[in-house]
Amino acid sequence: MFILFKYLITAGIIVLVSEVAKRADKVGALIAALPFVTILVMIWLHVENQGSEKIANHAYYTFWYVLPTLPMFLLLPWILRKGVDFWLGLLISVFVTFVSFIITTVLVKRIGVDLMP
Repeated sequence: MFILFKYLITAGIIVLVSEVAKRADKVGALIAALPFVTILVMIWLHVENQGSEKIANHAYYTFWYVLPTLPMFLLLPWILRKGVDFWLGLLISVFVTFVSFIITTVLVKRIGVDLMP
């Protein structure tokens, strides 16, 4: 029953953000940029007694995994404004994000952060 509750809350936030974004670009983007998913995950971990170390690790690694996704939020709008089809633009953006993940993983390993499972 608890997992169903988690699904409903998490899905509800995604639906809320998409509905707000249809009506107000900036407000929708602001809400989407807030780390609701990460906060929910940390709450679920806490409620399920996973311990402070697990929650701290989640927050720490989330920071490092967010960095390589940032270029996508500049690349996709640029591609779309150039007239590229949405699906192709999204595919290109996902590919660039994947490459960014690989580069980030290699670079941060040099400073002692191991992002590979």
